[in-house]
Amino acid sequence: MSGSFSRSQTTRKPGVTATSGGVVAAQHALAAEAGAMILAAGGDAVDAAVAVSFAIGVLEPWMSGPMGGGAMMLWRADENKPYALHYGMRSSTSLDPSYYPLSGAGKASDLFPWEAVVEDRNVTGASSIAVPGTVAGAAEAHRRFGKLPWRELLQPAIAHAKSGMQVDWYAALIIASAARELAKDKDAAALFLEDGQWPKIFGWTALADIRLDQSAHAATLERLADAGAKDFYSGDIGAALVRDVTDKGGFLTMEDMAGYRPEWQTPLHTPYNGASIWAVPTLTAGPTLSHAMTGWQKAITPAAAPGAKDFVAMAGAMRDAYEDRLTNMGDHESAKAPGCTTHFSIVDKHGNMVAMTQTLLSIFGSKTLSPSTGLMMNNGIMWFDPEPGKANSIAPGKRCLMNVCPVIGEKGEKRFALGASGGRKIMPAVGQIASFLLDYGMSMQDAIEAPRIDVSGGDTVVADERLSAEIMQALSARWPLATAQRIPFPYAFACPAGVLRDGSTNSGTTETFSPWGDGVAELRD
Repeated sequence: MSGSFSRSQTTRKPGVTATSGGVVAAQHALAAEAGAMILAAGGDAVDAAVAVSFAIGVLEPWMSGPMGGGAMMLWRADENKPYALHYGMRSSTSLDPSYYPLSGAGKASDLFPWEAVVEDRNVTGASSIAVPGTVAGAAEAHRRFGKLPWRELLQPAIAHAKSGMQVDWYAALIIASAARELAKDKDAAALFLEDGQWPKIFGWTALADIRLDQSAHAATLERLADAGAKDFYSGDIGAALVRDVTDKGGFLTMEDMAGYRPEWQTPLHTPYNGASIWAVPTLTAGPTLSHAMTGWQKAITPAAAPGAKDFVAMAGAMRDAYEDRLTNMGDHESAKAPGCTTHFSIVDKHGNMVAMTQTLLSIFGSKTLSPSTGLMMNNGIMWFDPEPGKANSIAPGKRCLMNVCPVIGEKGEKRFALGASGGRKIMPAVGQIASFLLDYGMSMQDAIEAPRIDVSGGDTVVADERLSAEIMQALSARWPLATAQRIPFPYAFACPAGVLRDGSTNSGTTETFSPWGDGVAELRD
């Protein structure tokens, strides 16, 4: 069904190209600039990733932050080798499954169509908080591959937190979309709302400069910069987080925090039409991506652009892959899930790469703020099925199954780092963009801007309305078809960010309609 937006307006995001330096593509331009500054200071792609991770947690606090989790794929140019690092959330060892009784009110409302739980205890509030992994993941990658001091990498985030995130029209829209839930937590309401109930309004002039008070977040980052990541898990920061979560009725202990470890994993390798794709192998969408791309690769006909036969093959393979995921991996997230994750991709001048995805799960996570630290907290418990006896049933001390799908791809002299935000929409976007790059020789900009489909569970195929009539007819002959526009909000498709290295030339960009996302080149003298 067509909306009210212009049919004739044209929007492009040209991306950026660098012949002698690195490139950062992130869902916030200021975070991308922070990463590019680190590269210019002599940092590795991993150093830049640490800087972007913490900066974007300040600048886009509803999508991710230190209290989240995720995964990353890395490429080390000197070894000619990929690495996979998993730092997903997990449930507390003290969690009591009986605290989440079914309400009998039907399906839960947020991202997952689980049976509803009394008071939505697994969806919002402190009882939905899981043990976080983002800080441990960033610290472990830095320990192994970083060049610059940890403290230096957190300075951009500290500076942004001291200034406070600017509430522009996009931020006001996001805050307004969750105002009802944010108002239930007095600390979150104090940060994001006026008078504890109204969304902050950015004003109607170009000179408006309303900012969030993120001074507590800044103080936490300063402590983290000086004391190191261990303080987040076994020091003063960890103690403050445990105290705040416990005071608000959640399950989190110092033993949970101190015992958390990110995990290096053997990358999942998918040979693909003379190319290679590597993904994180467990508790992510990596296996589903491999299933889908393996299924469609023989049917792809390399040409200037994909045609009707190609999209039918991709749609069929994605449906098969998701059927397997929903049956065997226990992930039943709604196909209507809003984007609630962030992704950034980085390549440095040497060819080292990082594709890093991090999330709070829902937008604003648990809609709960830690007053002692100023951090928004995740709602990772919602990843579990509250019904007992299922593959993904809620239980103590259990890893969460995520939809994140960071990848590294390679064909000849070309290599790319790619990922996206957008819940179940992530895998279809990553797979198609990878195909556009590998099968059709597109640039990263053209691959991200190209119209695509979403097949992420359910019967309906959602197609970008810019696709040709021939492609639409071929898809509708096989499955129920809906069309959608690419607009800034809400996203009908995932929100990707990618970088590409061709020989010694680097390029990168983000989703065209992401109002904040951008590719930024390393500034060199």
